[in-house]
Amino acid sequence: MITGFLSLLCLGLCLGYEVEHKNEKLPKPSLNALPGSVVKRSSNMTLKCQGHFQNVTFMLGKLQDPGYRQEQNSAGYYAEFLLTDLEPKNAGTYFCAYKTMGSQEWSEKSEHLQLEVTDDHDGLGASSTKTDTRIIFITAFSCLAIFLLFPSVFLIYRCFQQDLSKQERASLSLSTEDPQEGACADGNSKEPAEAASVPTEEPPGSCEHATLEV
Repeated sequence: MITGFLSLLCLGLCLGYEVEHKNEKLPKPSLNALPGSVVKRSSNMTLKCQGHFQNVTFMLGKLQDPGYRQEQNSAGYYAEFLLTDLEPKNAGTYFCAYKTMGSQEWSEKSEHLQLEVTDDHDGLGASSTKTDTRIIFITAFSCLAIFLLFPSVFLIYRCFQQDLSKQERASLSLSTEDPQEGACADGNSKEPAEAASVPTEEPPGSCEHATLEV
């Protein structure tokens, strides 16, 4: 009687331990990206899920896609999930979990890993944007320089024209004064010649007075 009671007690304790062990959550694994979480388009990468037990089944999931799921059995402590020919649509938030052979429930999910897939055209677009910005800046600066140059040239031209008009007026005034002075000089030179050419008139009766004396 006592022996049967002890047997039932041991059986109940064992079953309770197994149930408690099954309900206990496995510690969460870690998820790493190799060579990194940012990759170029059409390249390959590996997501490594590291657990705490051997002989387990690892699972890789994607937060944005509930239907995405990869499973892999491993005799070691980790599993590697190879992702090939990546496209921008493959970018997103990934996580992993595992379960042991005797457990039917998955462990806690790992920390989320953000995967980024870059496009080469994005780099070309950034460089072309920088080039366009430089061209716009150079064009604006050139237009501003030309805009400021025209008033400067116009002012220099006006000043030059004013100086030239002053010189022309001065030369014109000199040219109008010279003929008058020459005419005056010619008139003065002709007066002595005319005076020399005119014969001196003798007073009347001078000749008769001379004959009478003889």
